[in-house]
Amino acid sequence: MKLGTPLAPNAVKVMLLGCGELGKEVVIELQRLGVEVIGVDRYANAPAMQVAHRSHVIQMTDASALRALVEAERPHLIVPEIEAIATDELARIEADGLATVIPTARATQLTMNREGIRRLAAEELGLPTSPYAFATSQAELEAGAAAVGFPCFVKPVMSSSGKGQSYVETPFDVAAAWEYALSAGRVAEAKVIVEGRITFDYEITLLTVRSLDAAGNIQTSFCAPVGHRQVKGDYVESWQPQAMSPLALERARDMAGKVTAALGGRGLFGVELFVKGDDVWFSEVSPRPHDTGLVTLATQTFSEFALHARAILGLPVDVTLERPGASAVIYGGMDATGVGFEGVAQALSVPGADIRLFGKPEAFERRRMGVAIARGDDTDEARARATEAAGKVRVVKSSDSFSRKAGEGSRKRHIP
Repeated sequence: MKLGTPLAPNAVKVMLLGCGELGKEVVIELQRLGVEVIGVDRYANAPAMQVAHRSHVIQMTDASALRALVEAERPHLIVPEIEAIATDELARIEADGLATVIPTARATQLTMNREGIRRLAAEELGLPTSPYAFATSQAELEAGAAAVGFPCFVKPVMSSSGKGQSYVETPFDVAAAWEYALSAGRVAEAKVIVEGRITFDYEITLLTVRSLDAAGNIQTSFCAPVGHRQVKGDYVESWQPQAMSPLALERARDMAGKVTAALGGRGLFGVELFVKGDDVWFSEVSPRPHDTGLVTLATQTFSEFALHARAILGLPVDVTLERPGASAVIYGGMDATGVGFEGVAQALSVPGADIRLFGKPEAFERRRMGVAIARGDDTDEARARATEAAGKVRVVKSSDSFSRKAGEGSRKRHIP
């Protein structure tokens, strides 16, 4: 693909569907390569919209609205950043030659729905997974939970970041898990997956990149494994590299290579795996940068966002790990709009630490509003630094104190 000039007739145009914090970093990397970016989300002023050339607010599950926007903007590439998209329409858009979907329209269809990707991994590719069943009613869920055994996990087939997920310890907890899953799914579909619990030592995200080599052929590259800790299905910290046995790493790469090859296309994939000793189980895959991969902003020559941008444009990639690092989430801690942040200077005073404030227009108690990243001589030091830095940032209700103080300082300097 020949690169052009943004806002000019020869511009390479990318439409980003979903404009969260991960998309924001992808937009920044695309902008550095002279790409014209159109951000799309269901609400205004989403993080990636703030750095895109222009943006649109639509319900991305509305097939007609999605097609109309694509026909109006005529992007070369469509890059989904979230699951809640009219993926069947994306497939028609791709088939009609209106745009190339990253990595492919089929991949977005399969990975939007936990049923599609689980059946692909377990039933078509034969990858080891936890025992599972699908349910479209509470009665089916009760039967499925009994089949996979307690304790188990119940998740909407379409959700992300832990939304709607429950840890179910007894049959008496199934009804509540069913109701919670229905209330928090990405789309109004009464279907859940129930998964048996695997006893594992740790879980990883293996960031896997499908890109073009010098001859124009697809090659697969693997970043160093990212370890992470989750609470209620949502990541709270990650670190890189995660130590693994050579055999476990070989098996992890083999699984990641198989599932991403089956999905096809170009770009970065976040493959989640469970590991116990030398044994590895497939969990999930996202055909886009992964939230746990925010750590790569501190660790790699090129972050996962730069790798994604390069890969989708057909450019060379480099997955070199330069140093150990970690990330720790900064939560909203309250329900409010236009919040402020205190303690930033103190957080940046932690050795080897940096932060990203996402710019989300509205805060919630458990919404990720930012992340602290840190380097260290090893992952233990990096994790301690990232956690310390994140703990120093305080989300507060909106205030114009900064502008007032800045103005007062300016006036004082000009008083004769």
